[in-house]
Amino acid sequence: MTGIRLTAPAPGWAIDADVVVVGSGVAGLTTALRCAAAGLATVVVTKARLDDGSTRWAQGGIAAALGEGDTPEQHLADTLVAGAGLCDEAAVRTLVTEGPDAVRRLIETGAHFDTTDTGDIALTREGGHHRRRIAHAGGDATGAEISRALVEAVRSAALHTVENALVLDLLTDAEGRTAGVTLHVMGEGQHDGVGAVHAPAVVLATGGMGQVFSATTNPSVSTGDGVALALRAGAEVSDLEFVQFHPTVLFLGADSEGQQPLVSEAVRGEGAHLVDASGTRFMVGQHELAELAPRDIVAKAITRQMQLHGTEHMYLDARHFGAEMWEKRFPTILAACRAHGIDPITEPIPVAPAAHYASGGIRTDLRGRTTVPGLYACGEVACTGVHGANRLASNSLLEGLVFAERIAADIVEDRSRTTEAPALVTTATRAADRETERDTDRLAPSPLLAPSPLLAPEARTAIQRIMTQGAGVLRSAASLVTAADELEALHNSAAADAWATAGPKRAEPGVEAWEATNLLLVSRVLVAAARQREETRGCHWREDRPERDDETWRRHLVVRLTPDRRLVLSRTESEAFPPVHPAGAPDCAAAPTTHPTPEEP
Repeated sequence: MTGIRLTAPAPGWAIDADVVVVGSGVAGLTTALRCAAAGLATVVVTKARLDDGSTRWAQGGIAAALGEGDTPEQHLADTLVAGAGLCDEAAVRTLVTEGPDAVRRLIETGAHFDTTDTGDIALTREGGHHRRRIAHAGGDATGAEISRALVEAVRSAALHTVENALVLDLLTDAEGRTAGVTLHVMGEGQHDGVGAVHAPAVVLATGGMGQVFSATTNPSVSTGDGVALALRAGAEVSDLEFVQFHPTVLFLGADSEGQQPLVSEAVRGEGAHLVDASGTRFMVGQHELAELAPRDIVAKAITRQMQLHGTEHMYLDARHFGAEMWEKRFPTILAACRAHGIDPITEPIPVAPAAHYASGGIRTDLRGRTTVPGLYACGEVACTGVHGANRLASNSLLEGLVFAERIAADIVEDRSRTTEAPALVTTATRAADRETERDTDRLAPSPLLAPSPLLAPEARTAIQRIMTQGAGVLRSAASLVTAADELEALHNSAAADAWATAGPKRAEPGVEAWEATNLLLVSRVLVAAARQREETRGCHWREDRPERDDETWRRHLVVRLTPDRRLVLSRTESEAFPPVHPAGAPDCAAAPTTHPTPEEP
């Protein structure tokens, strides 16, 4: 434990539960439903409304070996190829073998997928898949349908939900085990202001962190809150340098910021072509799957074409679909394009890459357990090892589904062995950290609860600009050094203001300041990891290191935060992760696997 927390008022109210799930996407709600069905008192905390998370924005679908002739082994092979040598094969095998039945249980929960004339689930293809294995709903509204079904099930089960609540920090007991979370509820409702949910099991399913970049497909709530909380709690995170940029996001202009409309990969799966301004297809000959190559390859190809032609976007041409297919198969995308003055039935769609998905996150094992006992992570916020260096299209919803069920099973099993509730204290009670010298694993207690310096809300825009310019699709040693220095300046300025006498420059606790502070922390980790990984692999593209280096870099970078606010990076000994709770380890974090590399705050 680090003893670091966000600056916030003391909790003014509390709820007691067996488990608190933070997040209301496919991962969070599936976990909550399974825990509640097992008789556990379950509380769901979500940052906006129950159906406002990232899941409802998923267009393409959910990948699983459901079609005739398809097998989990084929799904595994495609996933491993997309992951560029960094997938944990055991995690992928778990995903693909348990996935089909998990989808069937989702259908039993109430989700309605599109079907063929014979009543079978309709399947399509997306990038990196050699077979049609993407189940979809409402044409291109899969996430919305899954969200609808799960939200309805949660409400039918009368689960205790706390909406419009930003999670702040982890609570632990006297032994350093998870004991709940603090949170701030925005607006009217049963609870208001800062409070706490006391529970021996906490599941983080908070989604991604796309808002660290200026343009993203992520909703505005995706500010890396779960990863930041985990870091402050002393948990390990991994692979944050692998941010997937979706190749085909509707281009709305160079100055467009925030959430951008996605043009699903399924459009290419149905036969749309990527072309330049002259109508020439540029993916043919670059990869055996052409437009259906893995996303990192397509995003790089589009970026190269933009550089070559001196333009800000390329085009996706699906005019040959005709009106009927557009209206039936892709009604959501059609409406979004038309809302911005583009008719894909009669003209090509301008597209460019934008930040889409974080392949890395809070490091977990196959049961979703993190390096902090009692703390679980699931969905985009987690790093299970499934995605490696680049997520295979439509594996994300499946990962959330499969590992949510595994987390619930572990919580139920653990709860059955536990009869006494732990004594609640703050994270400072047993704050501990390893020494950072290369040859010791000694523990040193952190003496005081240390507030994290708050950033002013306007720093959010500065962070996004820094990250887009220095750590976007194209990266280099020079761009990453610049980004690190500028992020460092923001951190130091906030620290100076926080420790000075209260004045006009000092940021006040509040949702926007907390979000900006979280964004800065996860951005610093991302840049630190990207600087260390001196190669190009998957969706991490270094212009100055264009080749993949398996001998040196077929490894994971694991990052943790120390009580004195240093980021310590360790490199694993192989592509496999060490256990989250090593046998005989005296604390909750995994032992360093190589010599740690400190990044000064």
